[in-house]
Amino acid sequence: MNKDQVKGRVEEAKGKIKETAGRTVGNPDLEDRGTAQKIGGTVQKSYGDLKENVKDELKKQR
Repeated sequence: MNKDQVKGRVEEAKGKIKETAGRTVGNPDLEDRGTAQKIGGTVQKSYGDLKENVKDELKKQR
């Protein structure tokens, strides 16, 4: 697991919390910020997954 995978998962979790809190208290701005943060975390996690897959494939070819 690399740092992008970890940071991405953390950002996803923080975004989900903000999104849920915004929905609970009726604050659409907070909900939208949470959704955006969650999406950003998903992108970063996916980038980390891709890096890890490339690294694994390179190790197999050696």
